[in-house]
Amino acid sequence: MLRSLIGAQKCWGLIRTRNFMELATQQASASFALSKRHYSPPTHIKQSAVANESGTMAEVKQGMMKRLGLEPGYNPLPKSREQLLKYQPKLEDLPPRAMQDSFTSAIIPLSTDRTLQDKYVTYLGNVRFGRLLEDMDLFAAWCCHKHLVLPNLPEGVHLPYTFVTILVDRIDFTNVLASGTQDIRLSGHVSWVGTSSIEVVVWLEQMVDGKYQKLTRALFLMAARNANNTGAAPVNPLQPANEEEKVILAGGADRKKKRQILCAQSIFKVEPNDPEQTIMYELYKRTTPTNTLELNKRILPPNCRWMEDSFQMSTIPSFPEHRNHHNRVFGGFLMRSALEISWAAAYLYCKTRPKLEHISDISFEKPVSVNSFIKMTAYVVYTKENYVQIMTVADVMDPQTGSQVTTNTFYYTFSSPDTVTEVLPRSYHETMWYIQGRRKFEASMGPV
Repeated sequence: MLRSLIGAQKCWGLIRTRNFMELATQQASASFALSKRHYSPPTHIKQSAVANESGTMAEVKQGMMKRLGLEPGYNPLPKSREQLLKYQPKLEDLPPRAMQDSFTSAIIPLSTDRTLQDKYVTYLGNVRFGRLLEDMDLFAAWCCHKHLVLPNLPEGVHLPYTFVTILVDRIDFTNVLASGTQDIRLSGHVSWVGTSSIEVVVWLEQMVDGKYQKLTRALFLMAARNANNTGAAPVNPLQPANEEEKVILAGGADRKKKRQILCAQSIFKVEPNDPEQTIMYELYKRTTPTNTLELNKRILPPNCRWMEDSFQMSTIPSFPEHRNHHNRVFGGFLMRSALEISWAAAYLYCKTRPKLEHISDISFEKPVSVNSFIKMTAYVVYTKENYVQIMTVADVMDPQTGSQVTTNTFYYTFSSPDTVTEVLPRSYHETMWYIQGRRKFEASMGPV
């Protein structure tokens, strides 16, 4: 689904010449200079013209299930929604919507729900960001529901749509230390739309000293699908209501172009550029002995660790409690699981408690069924001073054949109070990961 949405085939066409590669590199570098750590232009409106609160996150989930015609309880063979296909509208039948039409907020009531606190709190009393990622993913889908208006849908007919998460563009964090015992408010709205794709901005705030302070902000790219999730479905076009929304909409279109450029530049598709090839040669020189030409003889410089010794892995059996509304593994669960093993990998590597600085480019390549074995592997792929870049790969394993397919890739940037041990690649494959990690780090944090 990711490839169908961002046009992987087009990416190959874009990189047919080296001249384009150089141009893309220049454009991407310029864009990174404008967007390091913060979004420019702004990504969300300050407030809606009309208050639009959705209650608690539990009520949001119930509201989505009601609109989709779903009932609580697990059924291995979900109820067919085939009869809803005839109600799918054409694009020209959908009225335009403004950003403030989808603007809404919801509360995670941690201050009053002690049972809920147990799910969200760490042993230090702070909040588990993995849990918040689950809520943000669900809330992004809810914003899509708020954006969608079908004038010709008969009363009493359930929504002939499904929404799936395609990717999370980036998530930045503030320096506010979130408490696990105070309410957290989620807010968000649609910030850009294509024909069937929807960009949603979601941000979290918590009450600190009588005033809401921002915790984090994320961009989700969602896909609208038909009732039985077999094809794309059109969504209402976005028509800015004021100058503020015009600026945000233009930023969304710009981010789409940047995603296409980054797709074309992927280290897994094209060779490293000239400066990166110089880095690769320097790594070779640093890790190769000068007194022998023995093949594959490598040396580890002082205060360094091999990448092959710097990873953590966990195999997770999934269950129906981890499912979304379509009996697939909930994307938020995958994000939480990946974040928590990545945090553990960073903690064990740094030997001290790390701080999550940035999440970038969470991609959802393939859907995951609820009876899957999911192998999560978190690799330390790049380090710089007191920063650690983690690449976490999620693979679905076949217990009968032992084969595995990558379904998700996650990139996390952590900081440590002290300078960390430098990680170094030993093989060419690891060197590609090192270069990829360096790119992700500089895109999110800038040169350090």
